[in-house]
Amino acid sequence: MVSSAHEAMHQIFREDPGLFARALPRAGITFPEPTAIQPMDTDLTEIRPLARRVDTLFRVDTANDGAFLLAVEAQSKPVPDKPNSWTYYLAHLYARYRLPPILLVVCRDKATASWAAEPVRVGPPFHTSMAVFPLVLGPGNVPAVIDPDEAADDLALAVFCALAHAKDPGLPAILDALAAAVANTGGETAKRWAEFTEVGLGETPARALWRNLMATYTPRFPGSGTLIEETLIEGEAKGRAEGRAEGRAEDILRILDRRGVEVSEAVRERITACADLEVLGTWLDRSLTATSAEELFAEA
Repeated sequence: MVSSAHEAMHQIFREDPGLFARALPRAGITFPEPTAIQPMDTDLTEIRPLARRVDTLFRVDTANDGAFLLAVEAQSKPVPDKPNSWTYYLAHLYARYRLPPILLVVCRDKATASWAAEPVRVGPPFHTSMAVFPLVLGPGNVPAVIDPDEAADDLALAVFCALAHAKDPGLPAILDALAAAVANTGGETAKRWAEFTEVGLGETPARALWRNLMATYTPRFPGSGTLIEETLIEGEAKGRAEGRAEGRAEDILRILDRRGVEVSEAVRERITACADLEVLGTWLDRSLTATSAEELFAEA
C-alpha cells in the first residue's frame, strides 16, 4: 500500500517544480538551469493490460541544452524488479515523446540510495545494448539544513532535506531549524509546508518530534487527516478511473497554456469532457508540438 511518506518524497516536486534544479547542484550533481517546467501525465500504460506509472513526470526546457523529460521516482527500499521498470519507463518515454529522459530517484536512507545509484545494464555479458544511470538524491548527498535562516530562504528545499534525512540520527537538528524557519516566516505558505512535513514524515517517531517542535515554536499546524494528507494519497489513486482522464486533460491544457497556444472555450470543453484515455493520450502527445489547439483533433 502506498504511504503518505512515499507520496511526499515525489509530490514535493509537484508542489515546487523547480526544487530539483536547486537540490541537485547542492548534492554535487551538475544540472542545467531550466527555463520552463511542465508537469506531464504519469500514466505509461500501453494498450495491453499492463499498468505502469511513474511517480512524477515533468518536461523541462533549458536555454542551452534543449528540452528533456524528468521522471521522479520515490524509493523507500531496494526492490529487485524495480530497475527493470525504470528501464521500461525511460525507453517508453523516449519512444513516445522523442525527448531524452532522465531518471531521478529520491530516497530516505543511504542503503536504498546506494542501491538505486547502481547502473542498470541490459544485454548479454559481451555487449551492453542499453544502460540506465539514475540520478539519486538521498541523505548521503543532500546537505543537512540546520540553520533557521538558511531554511527560511528556501522552505521547499528545507522540507525536502528533512524528508530525505527522515531516518538519520541528525534529523532533530534539521527539524528544529525547519520549525524555527516556519514560525519566523508565517503565512499560508509556511503553514502548508509545515503540514506537508508532518504528513511526509509518516507514522514515525519523527512525526511526533515535529509536532512537539511546532507546539513549541507556534500553535501546531494540523497535518494528519487533513486535505494535505488526502491530496498526497489521492495523487496515486487519481490515475485510476475518471480521475486519470481528468488529470490527463488538465495536463493537455497546462502544456498548451505554457507554450502560449490559445485555447477557445469550445476546445477546453471538448478536452475536459473526454473520458477516453487513448484519445486523451493522442491529444497529449500533439499538445507538445501543436501550433494551434485545433491541431489536437486532426485526423490521423
